[in-house]
Amino acid sequence: MPEHVYKVVEIVGSSEVSVSKAIDRAIEKAALTLRNLGWFEVGQVRGSIENGKVSRYQVTLKLGFRLED
Repeated sequence: MPEHVYKVVEIVGSSEVSVSKAIDRAIEKAALTLRNLGWFEVGQVRGSIENGKVSRYQVTLKLGFRLED
């Protein structure tokens, strides 16, 4: 198995629906400009509350992408 080197960036995704959708949205957007995405790590989950209910989820992610050999 080849040894790879990864660069890590941090981004924040948001969604009015769920934490999962916030993650999906962030990765889909990052994939438009970053190549060789290989993994993600959730750092923080937070959100907004309106009228006693969750109105928005925010998820801070670290994304790893492989540097080209």
